[in-house]
Amino acid sequence: MKKAKIIGTGSYVPEKVLTNADLEKIVDTNDEWIVSRTGMKERRIAADDEFTSDMGLKAAQSAIESAGIEKTEIDCILVATLSPDHVFPSTACIIQRELGLEGIPCLDLQAACSGYLYALAQSKAFVESGMYKNILVIASEKLSAITDYEDRNTCVLFGDGAAACIISQEGAGYVIDAITLGSDGCQAKLLHMPAGGVRSPASTETVKNREHFIHMNGKEVFKHAVRRMESASEEALLKAGLSKEKVSWLVPHQANIRIIETLAKRFCVPMERVFMTIHKYGNTSASSVGIALDELEKEKTPKVGDHLLLTAFGAGLTWGAAVLTKELA
Repeated sequence: MKKAKIIGTGSYVPEKVLTNADLEKIVDTNDEWIVSRTGMKERRIAADDEFTSDMGLKAAQSAIESAGIEKTEIDCILVATLSPDHVFPSTACIIQRELGLEGIPCLDLQAACSGYLYALAQSKAFVESGMYKNILVIASEKLSAITDYEDRNTCVLFGDGAAACIISQEGAGYVIDAITLGSDGCQAKLLHMPAGGVRSPASTETVKNREHFIHMNGKEVFKHAVRRMESASEEALLKAGLSKEKVSWLVPHQANIRIIETLAKRFCVPMERVFMTIHKYGNTSASSVGIALDELEKEKTPKVGDHLLLTAFGAGLTWGAAVLTKELA
């Protein structure tokens, strides 16, 4: 049985740039503090009339072109997002409409910052089972809509953007050798949005208490992130039959430079082989790994035979890792 592979990638980031200097005017912070603790210098912010589906559509169109297929060959759409256009209908259905692909199955998948990897795992299973032939995976986030710009600890972290890829058994690309996923709902309150669901519907009180924004216990999230991404990565490499020394590129979730540096050290990957976009885009949640993968492919063009290690961690808590190998058709 042929393994599923990524045969095309795409990404999109909005035009507006929010710099550390801009944030200095909004909250009590400064460039040195932000860079030293996060590695972030800029992030992109979607326009008021630019939504998760709009960004996802642009990334999808880029991925379809990259894959060299007709859009009519797509037979399933998966969208990973924690910031959908609406609670319902799904953002996937909105993007399907804009692509003119009525009739094929579409669904949203919510695994926060791990969403891209969760979507890769689901698409791998669909393709390798023979259920679908060409799956469009999209990860898109408008985090600026749920970021509290009065909270100096979180508003410096998040940005907007989208990534996409085409998963198939045919064509040239990155073979998805192994994926490991995990979650721990007992730690759900470490990173969450308190209100907006049926447990705490929108009310005057929830709005007043700023409960419709991201809330995070940064120190505890950091501890879990390093440990969980490391263990998931080790398991994924074991499944793929590879040692740490065989990793050509590390493509981590772009959440914090200190987490990235720690992972690189533990996996013996020199920093020049760690692909980062954190300085440009900040944390774009589900789309983070996908944007980095797309830019890696376009800027560095990994060689045939290179092994890529992707890993992410997010609210839920959720985490995951994937091993990809670049191959010809």
